[in-house]
Amino acid sequence: MDIFKTGGFYYTLAMIKQYLWIILLSMVPLIELRGAIPVSQAMQLPVIPSFIVCIIANMIPVPFIYLFARKVLEWGQDKKYIGKIFTFCLVKGQAAGEKMQSKAGRGLFIALFLFVGIPLPGTGAWTGTLAASLLDMKFRDTVIAVTLGVLLAGLIMMAGSLGLFSALFASVGK
Repeated sequence: MDIFKTGGFYYTLAMIKQYLWIILLSMVPLIELRGAIPVSQAMQLPVIPSFIVCIIANMIPVPFIYLFARKVLEWGQDKKYIGKIFTFCLVKGQAAGEKMQSKAGRGLFIALFLFVGIPLPGTGAWTGTLAASLLDMKFRDTVIAVTLGVLLAGLIMMAGSLGLFSALFASVGK
């Protein structure tokens, strides 16, 4: 008897476990959906549901980061055991925000969207949201720009995970 047959209890339990895993990965700083989407495809989860789950899970921390991260980091930067880590996060967020603002000028919304949307290490929703809060960007604008950036990064990562870039480069090279 195959306990993992489609629709069976154990199959459903295994699927829930896999989805919980990609939800957690999508919410972890530095990994976010840039790591969760390739993992979801390595687990052979359905493309569209796993994409949607990764996007939503990556966006869950955004309002909390915007509203509380700056205050918590400023509070903790002079504490004995956590001060160095908190200072590092504050400095990294401030530097990212200043770099973004210097390049963008008045186009800060577009800069934040592209900063989050181009899937490079350290440029995800966490860093982008922290940078926006440190720059006193409006909450609504931050959430919209980060959401659009997460969608773009998700599309890029899913395309890469499905091998679309490899196929494109292989066809161009012929």
